[in-house]
Amino acid sequence: MEHIGDAMPLAELLDERRHLVEVAHWMLGSRVTAERVADEAYREWYGLSDGERSRIRTPRTWLTHVVGGLALARLAPLGPDGDACGSAHRRGPCEDGLEGEVSEVLLRAVDTLSPVQRAAFVLDGVFGAAASTAPGGAVRSVPVRADPAVTARQGLRARSGRPASPRRQEEIARAVRQACADGNHDGLRALLTDGVTAYFDGGGKVRALARPVTGDEHVARSLLTLLSARPRTTVDTWPVNGRTGLVARYDERVAAVITLDLVHSRVAQIWAVLNPDKLRSWNSPAPEGI
Repeated sequence: MEHIGDAMPLAELLDERRHLVEVAHWMLGSRVTAERVADEAYREWYGLSDGERSRIRTPRTWLTHVVGGLALARLAPLGPDGDACGSAHRRGPCEDGLEGEVSEVLLRAVDTLSPVQRAAFVLDGVFGAAASTAPGGAVRSVPVRADPAVTARQGLRARSGRPASPRRQEEIARAVRQACADGNHDGLRALLTDGVTAYFDGGGKVRALARPVTGDEHVARSLLTLLSARPRTTVDTWPVNGRTGLVARYDERVAAVITLDLVHSRVAQIWAVLNPDKLRSWNSPAPEGI
């Protein structure tokens, strides 16, 4: 089970990713590349063992320095004028408000580069090789994992009785939303089965809980932390996959979609989708006339 202390409010999850993208964008000058660098930094985070992650006191700082190293690996060597902001995009000399933090990142990032990243940095500068290519021409890739939602829901169906009525589903969803809004831990626990399981699908793109959380005590705590009342964050009941679920918005953009699977009128499984890629359709503008 994931250590519940690793749970974070939704607003902090998104602010952290936005910060990493801003640092990478400042260094590289490309928003698309900055998003990719942030994704890769999170992959390195999830590539650590549980023990290694537990020893990192400030994950945001650790991730920021990883972003700096990854960005350096994509930059050509400094130009003859010593442009510290990267010769690829010729930004003005550190006019951004991120100047102090990025300067520190630049000073420390080289020391944090892995051997592969160091090689990529050298190859890019000397031979013009792509930074995403490892020595020997092998392109680094990330294995694609099967979505565990299908397996989890198959198991739930096997032990569930008659499905809850749409009206009951909506009542429970509204009660869960209200308990989260009030920070009512005991009230939320009363809506969950003893063996409830919660899955947090961050897709490796935000620092969400990486493992399922089980038990009404732990699930209630992790869900209350995720949906804790914060400025610019709202949670509403909404139709999700033909049932009533929860939709959390941050700065008026959908940041989490939560489904609630019931057994005997209590929540037995929660699936929180936090992966920005899976939420794109929720944030796409509706066609005109709808």
